[in-house]
Formats: sequence, structure tokens, C-alpha cells
Amino acid sequence: MNTPILVTGGTGTIGRHVVRMLREANRDVRVLTRHPRESAEGLQHVAGDTVKGIGLAAALAGVETVLHLAGGAKGDDIAARHLVDAAKQAGVRHLVLVSVIGADRMPIGYFRMKAAAENAFEGSGIPFTILRVAQLHDFVLPIVRSMARMPLAPAPRGLRFEPVGVVEVARRLTDIALDAPAGHVADLAGPEVLDIADLIATFNESQGRRRRLLRFGLPGAIGRAYRSGDNLAGREAVRGDETWRHFLAARERDSALTA
Repeated sequence: MNTPILVTGGTGTIGRHVVRMLREANRDVRVLTRHPRESAEGLQHVAGDTVKGIGLAAALAGVETVLHLAGGAKGDDIAARHLVDAAKQAGVRHLVLVSVIGADRMPIGYFRMKAAAENAFEGSGIPFTILRVAQLHDFVLPIVRSMARMPLAPAPRGLRFEPVGVVEVARRLTDIALDAPAGHVADLAGPEVLDIADLIATFNESQGRRRRLLRFGLPGAIGRAYRSGDNLAGREAVRGDETWRHFLAARERDSALTA
């Protein structure tokens, strides 16, 4: 029996790829979204909001597996608790959560919120799988672009990222959803650990320009955490293949084709 897999955030950066991959695996998909779209064969969109706790009972009816991909700057902890409570009532058998590497280490509100969401899944009593991932290339790009536009680009010392490709993240999440619950699985990060100065320089190179960099140290606990690499994956992490340079080159090719 092909019971639908519920995907929250199914219209987002990661979610749209996951939904496509699940459909390619011949699984019926139900997408929970605040702005429902037209449904199609094997793909249903339902209205709901995890932060407000709206529409969850109807969305979870007949569902055994849930991929919780919805997220934002605020409310991820609240959304996770609402989803867990509704999943208990619905008899869900597998909860899947995408989180962020360093959730339990970084002294930043966003990371703490992700850690709280993890705690909600862990304490749910429902079998779960949690995948922590590094920042997507797509999320690092706006930060780098805004810095690179300045005549003297700010480049804090010790600020490092290991950006990963969105398709690689989506593939891993799809495989997890189609497999048995596994608890915390190996982190997924990109193939490189890059200083912000390297990210800016490569971006400027892709744009055919050069900029001077302003190097300075980040103060306080946040600066110490970044310098210590608390936002980075450990040796046991799985590494993707798409590099920052390859990501930028692909964007340039896509832009040229659609111009």
C-alpha cells in the first residue's frame, strides 16, 4: 500500500527536490503548505501551518512517514512540538527532521532553536531520523554576494563554512524517508571547508572582478565558537561532491541559458 508521505516545506529550496525524488520513486506525496497549489496525480497540497499548529490533523491522516523540512528564522522549535503532538495522535511511524550541523554547540538563537526541534523529535516516542546538514550553497550565496559588493569587503577571521549542494541534501533525505528510522545519522556537509575570504574571492572571480578584503575578528562567544569550528562537521560526516566553484559555474551557465 502506497501511503502518502507528508512533506512540510515541500515547496521550499530543499523540499521541491525531495518531492520530485519521492514521486520518481513512485511514492504518493502530500505537501503541507501555507499557500496550497493545484494537486496532481500522486501529489496533494494541503493547507496548514506548523508554527501556528493549523491543519495538522487533516494533513497527517493516513500518513506513516513525515519529512519535516519547513523552517524559518523563528518558530522552528514551536513548529516541531506542534508536529510531534499531532503525529502522536495520527499514529505516525517515522519522523524525519533536517537540522543544522552544530545545533548543540553554536551560541546563536537559530542553532538553539534547531536543537530544541531535535529534542522534540527525540522525546516524541515516535521512531525518528535526524539529519544535520551544513549550510546550502544557496544560503551562503546571499551572504557572500552582499559582502562582495562592498568596495572593501568585510571578511571576519575564523568564519568558515562547508557549503553543500541542495540536490545532494535532497537525495539523502529522500533515501532516509524511504528507509527505516535510524535516529541521528551522519552529518552531511560539502567537500570543502572554506574561509569567508575564500568564498568571497571565488565569487568575485566568477563575476570577473576583484575586491580588497577587510579582515577583523568576531568578538565574544560567537567569535570563539566560529574560530573553534563549532559550526563544522566532524570526521565521521558524509561529504558531498559539489564544490563552491562548481556551484557558481553552474549558476552562470543557467543564467546564460535563460538570458
